[in-house]
Amino acid sequence: MGCPKCGAPYSASDVECARCGVVFAKLAQRAGAIDGEPDAAGPSTLRAVESGPRASRVIRFARGAAIAGLAVWTWQFAAAPMGVAVADSVLHLPNLVFHEAGHVILGVFGRFISVLGGSLFQFAVPLILAGAFLRQQDAFGAAVCTWWAGQNLLDVAPYIADARALQLVLLGGQTGAEVEGHDWEYLLTQMNLLHMDRTIGLACHWVGLATMAGALLWACVSLSRAAGREA
Repeated sequence: MGCPKCGAPYSASDVECARCGVVFAKLAQRAGAIDGEPDAAGPSTLRAVESGPRASRVIRFARGAAIAGLAVWTWQFAAAPMGVAVADSVLHLPNLVFHEAGHVILGVFGRFISVLGGSLFQFAVPLILAGAFLRQQDAFGAAVCTWWAGQNLLDVAPYIADARALQLVLLGGQTGAEVEGHDWEYLLTQMNLLHMDRTIGLACHWVGLATMAGALLWACVSLSRAAGREA
């Protein structure tokens, strides 16, 4: 007899293939029979296969609803002045967790990178997750994470624009003026760009909106392609 996996010859007394190491009992179980008995999972597996198209329709509907919800959310961010809708967003506190973690994680690289690490890390985390989804060939998941990365740019934008005014209320409940500055006041001062804080903040805001819109388009394309493959 030949191994079902690699074709190497084996006898009935062999437990596993000498060439590829596959265990014949497990292979037989997956195929649906052990010692000539039907696999107990066979009928349920058949039912799962039969319900596949219905499950796919449910998944497509859920993903379509998610795209619609994110589109509405994106419009609300775009319609509001910079920083207003972001501060009240349910995503602001999770973003803040990653922001503070970035200060700690990148603190080993010196003060400048440590200060920059907050904003950098909260933007990088969604992109890392998007890369993980792409490795699993899940373009929709990657698109949603890219949308989140764009939303983080919106979250950072008012922080940048406040570098001179220092009126933004910080985590401790005080403004930047009350605690002698904040991250982006220090960063832009070090780069001699403090006079451009408002310009850079607005640019970050619009790039974030463009990223969110592009991610939604990507999600729509991936959903359409998935429907076409199933058809």
